[in-house]
Amino acid sequence: MDTQVKTPQLIFMQPQRLLVPLFQRPYVWNEDIQWEPLWDDIERLAERWLAQPQGKHQPHFLGAVVLQQIAHQTGQMQQRTIIDGQQRLTTLQLLFDALHAELTELGASQAALRIKPLIENDQAYCSNEGEKFKVSPTNRDRPHFNQVMGAQPPISYDALAKGERMIQAHRFFASCARKWLELDGPDGVQRRANALDIVVRDLLQLVVIDLAADENAQEIFETLNARGEKLTAADLIKNFVFQRLAGQVDVEAVYEQHWKSFENTFWEEEVSSGRQLYPRSAVFLNHWLIAETGEEIVARKVFERFKRYADHDAGVPMLELLKRISASARVYKDFLDSAAEKTGLMTPLALFGYRTSVLESEVVKPLVLYLLDPNRTKVPQDQFERALNSIESWMVRRMLVRETTKNYNKIVADLIAEMRKQDRQSLGDFIAQYLQEQRSESSYLPDDDEVQNELGELMVYRRLKRGRLRMVLEALEDHFRGFNDPKGSYAEGRVARSSLAIEHIMPRRWSAHWPVGETPEPERDRLVHTLGNLTLLNGKLNSKVSNGPWQGVSGKREGLKGHSVLKLNARIVENETWPEATIVARTKELVRSVLAIWPVPPGYKSEFQSERRRPHRKVELADLIAGNEIAPFATLTPSQKKHSHRTAKVLADGRVEVDGKSFAGPTEAASYIRGKRTGGWWFFFVDPEKKTKLKHLKQQYVEKLSVDIDDDEEDGDEDE
Repeated sequence: MDTQVKTPQLIFMQPQRLLVPLFQRPYVWNEDIQWEPLWDDIERLAERWLAQPQGKHQPHFLGAVVLQQIAHQTGQMQQRTIIDGQQRLTTLQLLFDALHAELTELGASQAALRIKPLIENDQAYCSNEGEKFKVSPTNRDRPHFNQVMGAQPPISYDALAKGERMIQAHRFFASCARKWLELDGPDGVQRRANALDIVVRDLLQLVVIDLAADENAQEIFETLNARGEKLTAADLIKNFVFQRLAGQVDVEAVYEQHWKSFENTFWEEEVSSGRQLYPRSAVFLNHWLIAETGEEIVARKVFERFKRYADHDAGVPMLELLKRISASARVYKDFLDSAAEKTGLMTPLALFGYRTSVLESEVVKPLVLYLLDPNRTKVPQDQFERALNSIESWMVRRMLVRETTKNYNKIVADLIAEMRKQDRQSLGDFIAQYLQEQRSESSYLPDDDEVQNELGELMVYRRLKRGRLRMVLEALEDHFRGFNDPKGSYAEGRVARSSLAIEHIMPRRWSAHWPVGETPEPERDRLVHTLGNLTLLNGKLNSKVSNGPWQGVSGKREGLKGHSVLKLNARIVENETWPEATIVARTKELVRSVLAIWPVPPGYKSEFQSERRRPHRKVELADLIAGNEIAPFATLTPSQKKHSHRTAKVLADGRVEVDGKSFAGPTEAASYIRGKRTGGWWFFFVDPEKKTKLKHLKQQYVEKLSVDIDDDEEDGDEDE
């Protein structure tokens, strides 16, 4: 066994074929979990190279692969079996080929020529066409791999096989590469091409474990994949700090005073950060470093950056640095605790914390740490509140028009870097102006016209996550109670947070009690999911009136009049009837209120013409497999008792097998079982005892990764 750290240049340059065995699972990597993070890392390295072409750049580690030699006759091309790492190696090949195509198209011929030998074997070494490419996937994936790798630029992806992962990956990397290469216009393409070329060939690294033909590959594979507990950034920083303090202070006393508080359930709880779970203490230290440096710092680099900060940037002794960390940790915990309160009045900071937590945005926490830094001059309260309001408006407006959150980490780090240059007495004004001046797709502030146009037509119940939609309705209720009035509200308190159910006024199943008017049924089906047809109810009242008629003693109107105390519902019951025109009018009214709750300066125009890209991506079973939400060959059990004996199997590529027949996905499989069109995500249990449905795993995946999806499948009979 030979183990070496190698770059792609060293791995792929020589003539060879790396073969994926038939028994390995098909290609399942996807955009959310693998392609996008890989590209982000490459882009980050390339930006650093552009900033310092002559500097020393740390390589980026991509993990390990295990290859095994295949005995071959002298003169034949060398071949190896990929024992472990086929997803990684296949993805690199798709990336290189997509990059080669874009470099060729943009005229960066030298960089393209340097990439090509990493993809294709020279014809002189090939005895047949099948030996052309360096990697050979499984039989199932090979035709699509060869199809997209063999396509000549400019590549017409629409003419290739639809929906195949490898083609999607190639298209994704090609799109990212072209966008990045053209950022500086035509004159900057060559320089950027050189940067990408250097990064992908020489600044990526893998540990390559080469096995001889007679070595036990399975034993080595199992050993490499054995689980072990990894030290977190907090563990490493703790060790580093107290090693430095040893011999200088009473370490035990300092530990008791400044570190012991990190070792409780609050700080040890695992929370989501990006695409992974980390102890909250490690996430806090990441946020604290960003606040201190104004740099984008990914989780896996926290310890490395902390050491450099402590040794070169902080400018204070280690004990003082530890005291600052401890003080900021108290600020951080108070912020999170206040944001978690469900009832009662809230401070502006607590409300900001609650709403941004619903938006699942960790990126605001470094901003809060910087604004509240106890080691810096206090920001005046009016400026502090203006800062929070500006950030919240920016985030909520972008959420409502469903713009990308992809670069929020970098945007916030850049904002903090600029804030560090400003007078803290006017930080609120600076932040407001900074956000208004953003011009890119990933950072611009949507203006009133864009929000009004988008939200006025949007099927918000289908297109927004339920928690986010509930938060908007809660904000509307608070608004009607007077909490946005500069003079203050006379109401006893805000509406309970994250507690009420979203209710359709005209129900989704309207046909039983709501006679059709002049509006065509498809249009009514659309309007049912718009903002003007939604409200909030407590769970008990929601169950009582959910699918009933509008009028009558047992109707929804009387139920709301008799039992709901919400201002939202007091306005609704003023209507004798609830036709489509009323839904449209109420939508317009609520959108105007949304604009008032999350305002922009009078007359503000974004100067950015957002390209509405619809529909968004669909999440498929293969995505859940790639995200480790469900295992290949898991059993799916129908949730209806009469069909519960007809179980299904999840195949390794995301298809579903029932009665020996293979179906494209859960909906097709469920429809086959029932004999009519059926939403499979809600139809199947993955755990019948816990009543966990396939839909729950999908929601978990979407929430973990903040994926914006296009999902029109009906999701059950009840509102929530």
